[in-house]
Amino acid sequence: MDSNRHHGGMHFFHVTSTANRKSVSTHGLDWSRMGSARGIAGSRGPEVAGVFLCRDEFEADWFVRLNNTGGPVDVWEVDGTSFDDLEESPNGYVYLPHPIPAGRLTLTRRDLLPGTHPETLG
Repeated sequence: MDSNRHHGGMHFFHVTSTANRKSVSTHGLDWSRMGSARGIAGSRGPEVAGVFLCRDEFEADWFVRLNNTGGPVDVWEVDGTSFDDLEESPNGYVYLPHPIPAGRLTLTRRDLLPGTHPETLG
């Protein structure tokens, strides 16, 4: 990974449908751009005004296994965010209440099929 991409803060992860890869690469993560691809839990629209983040790779693996998008997913590493920036949803998951620019994202895992287990990721 290019160390010049780091902007400080902790590293979080976001799991999303591979159908969103081009948009995420171009525009970053922005819930207002949510299109036809379902959310990771199967929702057809944003559940909160923000971008859900995983606190570590283990939580990202859990969301990969949860995958209700109907297809494969990607895992993006999010740079330059701290716990203080996050809000908690009514379901106990954390989210960032503003878009995340593409320059703070790195695609770390791609094309993971629904039900993929952590030991097969990488």
